[in-house]
Amino acid sequence: MSDTIIGRFASRRDADLAIEALVQEHGIERTDVFVQSATKDNSAGVKIDGADAESGHPDVPADGAPALAGAIEVSVDVNDASAETVRSTLTKAGGELLGR
Repeated sequence: MSDTIIGRFASRRDADLAIEALVQEHGIERTDVFVQSATKDNSAGVKIDGADAESGHPDVPADGAPALAGAIEVSVDVNDASAETVRSTLTKAGGELLGR
């Protein structure tokens, strides 16, 4: 039986790290993972993090103002065998599980 598990993240960086772990470490198919803003507006989350907080180059400040219009949701289509792995991975990456 298949199900969908949803995790809500404060930053796009946390969501991206969760997705990377699911796909690369746990073998979840990328086509089973979906990312969207939790609101109708474009958003990078509710907190500045990662590339939003630093430019990645020494002595170069980040320039820009990320759209902080709501959390980021990652939903994953799973089967019974992968459900607990997905829940655990989303939670460890800082996600709040929605629903069940």
